[in-house]
Amino acid sequence: MASRLGRVAGVTIGDVAAAARVSRSTVSRAFTRPQLLSPATVEHVLTTAARLGYVGNQAARALSTGRFGNIAVVVPDIANPFFPPLVRSLQLAAESADLAVFLGDSDESAEREAKLIARLAPQVEGFVLASPRLSEQLIRELAATRPVVLVNRDLDGIARVLIDSSGGMTEAVLLLKKLGHQRLAYLAGPRDSWSDGQRRTTLARVSEQAGLTVEVIETGRPSYAAGRDSVAAIVRSGATAAIAFDDVVSQGVLAGLEVRGISVPADFSLVGCDDTLAALTSPALTTVSAGAASAGAAAAKLLISLLETPDSGRTAAGGSAGPAPGHGGDVGGAGGACVRIGTHLVVRGTTAVARAGVVT
Repeated sequence: MASRLGRVAGVTIGDVAAAARVSRSTVSRAFTRPQLLSPATVEHVLTTAARLGYVGNQAARALSTGRFGNIAVVVPDIANPFFPPLVRSLQLAAESADLAVFLGDSDESAEREAKLIARLAPQVEGFVLASPRLSEQLIRELAATRPVVLVNRDLDGIARVLIDSSGGMTEAVLLLKKLGHQRLAYLAGPRDSWSDGQRRTTLARVSEQAGLTVEVIETGRPSYAAGRDSVAAIVRSGATAAIAFDDVVSQGVLAGLEVRGISVPADFSLVGCDDTLAALTSPALTTVSAGAASAGAAAAKLLISLLETPDSGRTAAGGSAGPAPGHGGDVGGAGGACVRIGTHLVVRGTTAVARAGVVT
């Protein structure tokens, strides 16, 4: 028995390859990237390995190949209900490629995000940075060393998934105009948020075209408290409707309006973004869809593609690897691939015909 155990403990990947009559790389793929092989080949290799007593050793493989079987996703605020569906769908897609997912929360801090990335980098093969707060230079420096996929950050030459809220924001403004609202408030998100920049730009353009006035109210970090505390500024603005950076802020606005005795939607109309809390508000929130889960799955698919063709994931630290492919779902291995996810307005119970007079 002792001699048999000693023999089993010494079984190598080469032994398995010889017994199965396949290459060493095929054995490695059967354990680490089975989706690259036919099911029959995977079964044959695993059966042979089991017969010989070979078990893939992740730690040893990482030391010899630099492949850890881990990826990392970093988000700015895991407590924000937008991010859990994104992380979950990304994890499900990663598991199908036999990848484990490490999660980091930067707490809306670029400095903390950089520290997390530095700590995680020695343990992972690639990164998904969701709504990153890092500077463009630091992101490009990271992308020059390993595969990186961005979510809601648009940098040429780096693979990215963009939730394009312009469609839903346009529908929101046109709905409010149709309902007779002339003065709107926008409860803005973080200044370094790509999504907030896109929403500001779309809102300004469409409102000007529609002949509406918009007052931007800075709320800082998006939170329930930020929304609640912004109500005084909303009232001072004379707006009869508001669009919030996200549903969390909207929920706070609803609470603040209720304290003042302002009824939604009879006295005031409100639109959120991301469609994450509709079932938790009363009345149900009119909001712009987000597709967070779709973004997570698309980001995972992009990163897996880059890991399978490593050279495509490298960009120069100071610039682009070339023009990004056209907008769409093709992630065929290009390091600068861009996937756009469209949005639309989901009309529920917080929007109605504008009330005559100013909300007080």
